[in-house]
Amino acid sequence: MNADAVRAAYDAVCAEVGPGVTVVAATKYVAAEDMSILADAGVAIAGENRAQDLQRKHALHGDAFHWHFIGALQSNKARIVNEICELVHAVETDSTARRLTVPWLLEVNLAGEESKSGVAESEIEGYRERYPSLRGLMTMPPFADDPEASRPTFRRLAELARAHGLTELSMGTSQDWRVAVEEGATLIRVGSVLFHD
Repeated sequence: MNADAVRAAYDAVCAEVGPGVTVVAATKYVAAEDMSILADAGVAIAGENRAQDLQRKHALHGDAFHWHFIGALQSNKARIVNEICELVHAVETDSTARRLTVPWLLEVNLAGEESKSGVAESEIEGYRERYPSLRGLMTMPPFADDPEASRPTFRRLAELARAHGLTELSMGTSQDWRVAVEEGATLIRVGSVLFHD
């Protein structure tokens, strides 16, 4: 991984999605000592999956990035995230939502897969009523080789966000981010498209 290659990939994605979509660099597989390469490449937002990794990377690179938490967050790790992050992407329990002091997104399980995290569509309104810090919705569609397979899931999430008056939509990863943007994503979470292509 070198800064020039990352910069070229990052700039290309940013240019394609336009100013209305925030590109979050998913840094799960980036070693803490390599985060400086992303900073040198101009990456603005780092999205981390694990609270311990978030702490370690932030300790080394603090102000180099805006930090988002994009993994499943256990409620007992909320304090760490509150101290570091601007946004949490994947809240799915009341116990976690209650402990957050930063804005967050509710993860919705639209596929109905037991292996997937997230709440049912019917639970959105209750969270909306209880938590003013809820900014929007997030989802992970069933994995498929064809990005088009994600389109119905993304479209449904956008419909739900509109219905509940929520403005932020975190959907789309390296595999299907273009489809997500077409369906209204305001945040995409990309890793391999920046670091490995």
